[in-house]
Amino acid sequence: MSHRSRRIRWLVGACVTTVAVALLLVVGGPGARPPRAGSGGGAGTGTGSGGTAVGAYLHYGSPGVERMEELSRWLGGTELRAGHTYLPGDTWANIEGAPDSLRTWARWRNERADRLFVLNVPMQEHNEAGVPDARVAELIRSGARGANDDHFRRLAGRLVDLGVPDTVIVLGWEMNGFDYTHRCRPDPENWKAYWRRIVAAMRSVPGQRFRFDFAPNRGSDAIAWTSCYPGDDVVDIVGMDSYDQEPGRTFDEQVTQPYGLRRQVDFAKAHGKRISYPEWGLFRHGDNPEYVRGMLAWFAEHEPLYHSITDYCPHGVWQCGQNPRSTQVFREFLSGGRG
Repeated sequence: MSHRSRRIRWLVGACVTTVAVALLLVVGGPGARPPRAGSGGGAGTGTGSGGTAVGAYLHYGSPGVERMEELSRWLGGTELRAGHTYLPGDTWANIEGAPDSLRTWARWRNERADRLFVLNVPMQEHNEAGVPDARVAELIRSGARGANDDHFRRLAGRLVDLGVPDTVIVLGWEMNGFDYTHRCRPDPENWKAYWRRIVAAMRSVPGQRFRFDFAPNRGSDAIAWTSCYPGDDVVDIVGMDSYDQEPGRTFDEQVTQPYGLRRQVDFAKAHGKRISYPEWGLFRHGDNPEYVRGMLAWFAEHEPLYHSITDYCPHGVWQCGQNPRSTQVFREFLSGGRG
């Protein structure tokens, strides 16, 4: 999200606090479930290749894989089919897939045929370095001319070699924001051309079957995200990162705001695309079970390809003990693979 550094994702501590563990052992009792909308597989089931794949961001590296199994047990055996992590955007070597933890994620993916491996991929190095707009515009234009093609071909080759040629690539996420070096606003037209170059480079690698997920922040942010959309031929999924924060005091306002959840669903339908939610979670409004209830009902109604809660404080419900009411709603709704 544009409101905080992504470094926290891969520096966040590995252990759950004693308070959080104690809380999680006692929650999950009777509570109001989100209303069931629609009749499909929805977000309440973690199994079956035709339904929504449930996931959570738990740690960027190998501990994230271990915690997937622990979270599944906490949910009474619900299968978590979406494994979600990030490539650090500090150096081109890391964007090319240097982290050895990719091997662990690849093994997890290949243990079951119906699993998804979801990988956020930065479009520029020094992605959180506070690079000014003028320099970002230069970097966008350079990328649009092909300067970085080799980096992305190397990443594609590494993923194919690791046995995950069908990875869902969340490329240049939250591009409509203010902060990331891969942001769109400094030069939208060349940004779209750059996205197209990256997709072409990665698709040129033999054996690949990648799907590319275009995932802006919910809302207008720095630029209308529709102004950054690079084209139906280079986008497979229309995603959205949607945290409980302004604009949108209530969940209903988050649905109806300009470029909000409703706009995403309508846009994806008009372009013949599946939807996704690579990041969602609590934030500015604290422990807010109505938000969690609203999001889970939204998933059930609209059946995204996958959704992945960001599960550390302040956003989370399992590794974070400060949201007990929201934790109860989440656990009850998803426990035991119930729909």
